[in-house]
Amino acid sequence: MSSPIPDRLQVALRAALKARDTAAVSALRSALAAIGNAEALPVPAAPHAGRDRPLGRPASQYLADSVAGLGAAEADRRVLTETDIVGIVRTEIAERRAAAASYEQAGHADRADRLRREADALAAVASGDPPAAGLS
Repeated sequence: MSSPIPDRLQVALRAALKARDTAAVSALRSALAAIGNAEALPVPAAPHAGRDRPLGRPASQYLADSVAGLGAAEADRRVLTETDIVGIVRTEIAERRAAAASYEQAGHADRADRLRREADALAAVASGDPPAAGLS
């Protein structure tokens, strides 16, 4: 069984950084950020003047309207399925390929080529291929 996509993205990112492949680094970081954003839960409206501080949590003496203590800044995260993550990566690939086609039509072949290399780097990870030494 292959490893989860976020792990493969991290491995590919390390390889791209070593190879100084800026197109792959950009795409891989973007995909990891998109996954992180999808895991984030909506932030509730900010409480007024700190009155809704969690019960049993002492107020910080250093920052107004904040909670002190270990884990006070931790936020709940949504758990994504592998299918959700594959969908996010496929969306990233599709967006890059669509943008590349638009750039090509506008006469910007160099920008289109970079976007295609980014899409190819993501597609290689999504398909389970091991990271290449030079990725692109």
